[in-house]
Amino acid sequence: MSTNVYEGMFILDTNRYARDAGGVANQITSIITKCGGEILVSRLWEERRLAYPINGQRKGTYWLTYFKLDPKQVATVNRECQLNDNILRNLVIKIDARIADALVAHAIAGPQAAKPAAEAPAAPVSAVDEEIEEAVEA
Repeated sequence: MSTNVYEGMFILDTNRYARDAGGVANQITSIITKCGGEILVSRLWEERRLAYPINGQRKGTYWLTYFKLDPKQVATVNRECQLNDNILRNLVIKIDARIADALVAHAIAGPQAAKPAAEAPAAPVSAVDEEIEEAVEA
C-alpha cells in the first residue's frame, strides 16, 4: 500500500471548540486514523472571522494537520468530515514528497517560529523557504 503525505485544513465550529477543545480536535485525528492514516502533525492554526457565514457561524477555528494516508482513502476522509457537525469545511491536498519534511518541521515549530514584522530580520528568505527551494530544485 503506497501512502502520500497530505495537508488538511479544517474549519471547526468555534463555539463547540471553545466548550471542548480536546474532544473536537481529537475527532479529526480519529477520522484520519480510522481510515488507516498516520498523523504527522496536528495543531491549532488560528481563530478568525469567516468571509461569509457557514451554517450560521461567523467565526471559525482553523486546524492544520499533516498526515500520511493511502490515496484511495482520501474520499472517505472528506466524506467523514462532511458528516461531522463540528467541522464546517475542510480541504485536503497532496504534498509533494520533496517538501513534505520541511512543511512538517515548520508546522511542528508552530506560531512561535514566526516573528512579528518589527522584529523580523531584513533578509527576505527564511531557513524553511530555503529548505523548500532546495527540495524543489533537487
